[in-house]
Formats: sequence, structure tokens, C-alpha cells
Amino acid sequence: MRFRHADAIWSDHPELAAGALWATGVGAAADVGPRVAEYTARAAARLAGATESEFPEVLAWRRAFSQMGLKPTQYRCASESLLRRLRKKGELPRIHPVVDLCNAISVAYAVPVAVLDTDRIAGPLLEVRYARGDEHYTTFGGGTEHPQPGEVTFTDSAGRAHARRWTNRQSGHSAVGERTCRILVVAEAMHDGGAEVVPELLKTVAEELAAHWPTDPAAAVLTPSAPEFVFGG
Repeated sequence: MRFRHADAIWSDHPELAAGALWATGVGAAADVGPRVAEYTARAAARLAGATESEFPEVLAWRRAFSQMGLKPTQYRCASESLLRRLRKKGELPRIHPVVDLCNAISVAYAVPVAVLDTDRIAGPLLEVRYARGDEHYTTFGGGTEHPQPGEVTFTDSAGRAHARRWTNRQSGHSAVGERTCRILVVAEAMHDGGAEVVPELLKTVAEELAAHWPTDPAAAVLTPSAPEFVFGG
């Protein structure tokens, strides 16, 4: 299977720094609590000095959302939403060990991190691209939506959208669950320095996954000249 950003995305957002990781052999039986606590503590320490809306990582995504015609305070990137939740409630929701770990790493770096069950994605291509409007998106409640034409989505070869408004909301269809064993992790940054942060974040995710599950993740940094990540054999 291939994962890529469409050429138009790179052209319209030259500041984008992106990377992807694929791992097999993960599951719901792992104690990630201590590591989640360490990463969320790092984020909480940063939040003690400034709100998430002041972070350059978040401000950069707010500018990108504004460029896409979205109200940044109505539609937030995933890392901003998690940081906001952490600031208000003092903890992140517990969903699944893999998701919990990646959410904690996301707030530690203040960068959106998507985690998808690759067995729920129709190959051969998952592409971050502008929607046509006929894509099908499944909510976490099981409902169906259609992204607006021009909205940035993660779209597979069957025309299913696995995200809405780019880094705002993932799909319930490919959400990690009890039976998940193969995942695709995508990290995307827009701020100055993102090109240095994304490889470090991917390395952190790979190390944590390998420490908790029998897996040897493969990862790649994506660029306009090398936009594709091939995974799954």
C-alpha cells in the first residue's frame, strides 16, 4: 500500500513537514500508563507557562485552517484539541494503548499524530488530497458524512475519507480497536522547525511501539521530492 500527499497539498502548503510509520503486531494488551504519564507531564509543564493557543506548532495549524477557509477556534487540529483537553481536565482520555501512547506523544510535541487501522483502508493508495465531495466518511457514531468539495481529507482507493478537515477529525471506520494489529501513524507539522521535529517524533513513536509490542516499525519522512511511503509488503 502507498501513502502520500497530493502534489496540490505540497504546493499550497510548502511549510508542511510530514512523516509516516507502519507497524504490525500491536494490540490492546500493553501497559503504556507510565510512558503516557511521562509525555503528558512534559506537555502539562509547557502548558503551565502558556496556553496551547500560544504554541507556535498550534498557531501554524491555525493559519493553515484559516487558509482553508475554516474558523480555527471552531475546528482545531488534533494536537490542539488534546492539549486543550489536558489543560482543562488534567488528563487525556483512555481509548486503546496504541492510541493513548500516540496521543501522549502528540501533546508532548504539540504536533498532530493520526493512527489508523490499515486493515480498514482500501488500497493501493491512501492520499491526503482535496475532496471532490463524493467521498464517504464514517463518524465514530456510525453515521455517514460527505466532506465538502475542496476540504482536505485522507482518501483511500475506495473513495472512503478517513479524516475530515485534514488534522481535525479522524474516521470511526479506521479507528484503532480491539482487533487492530497493523497501524499507519502519520505526523504532520506546519511550524518553523517542523522538518526537524517530525523525524524525532517518528523515532519516538517507533521506539515506544517496539518497547511495548513485538514490532519493528518502518518509517519515512515525506517531502515534495519523495512524497510516498510504501508499506505493507
